[in-house]
Amino acid sequence: MEEPVFIGRAPARQPDLQALMGSVACGDGDAFAALYDAVAAPVLGVVRAVLRDVAQSEEVAQEVLVEVWRTAPRYRPERGTVINWVLTLAHRRAIDRVRSAEASAARDHRAALLDRVPEYDEVTEQVEHRLEREQVRRCLRTLTDLQRQSVTLAYYRGLTYREVAAQLSVPLGTVKTRLRDGLIRLRDCLGVSA
Repeated sequence: MEEPVFIGRAPARQPDLQALMGSVACGDGDAFAALYDAVAAPVLGVVRAVLRDVAQSEEVAQEVLVEVWRTAPRYRPERGTVINWVLTLAHRRAIDRVRSAEASAARDHRAALLDRVPEYDEVTEQVEHRLEREQVRRCLRTLTDLQRQSVTLAYYRGLTYREVAAQLSVPLGTVKTRLRDGLIRLRDCLGVSA
């Protein structure tokens, strides 16, 4: 049988990942360095396929490799190969990052919507204004004609006392008295305290 021919250097012999993982589980830093060298590129590849962002991918890959160091004693060879276990950790961590980013964006979106919500309820405000207008109209009907005309001209049309007196052809003192009496009756009818 012929030996394979390699162009350039012969491929490096793959380390025994299971033996390395056993040593890492016992706290062997050198074994972790060798394991790191063997799995870092595939981990980054899986993470980058999910995240698409170089900086985030590198950050998540580092988190995965730190997790491998911390959780190495949990690895069980009967459940799969070392590389599959590590790549599963990488994929899960990348998916968690995506979900976290989506949740953060959704929170920001909801917060932005809350900032645009008025500080009061428009419908309630409109109903209250209508009720107040109806109450004012009802109370205006309880006034005498001269009181109602005086209040309407002074407060709704913005005329001065003299202009109201001229408009109604009555003395200025009478207008002032009628306005004062009309406003007192309105206040009492509306239940406004002085």
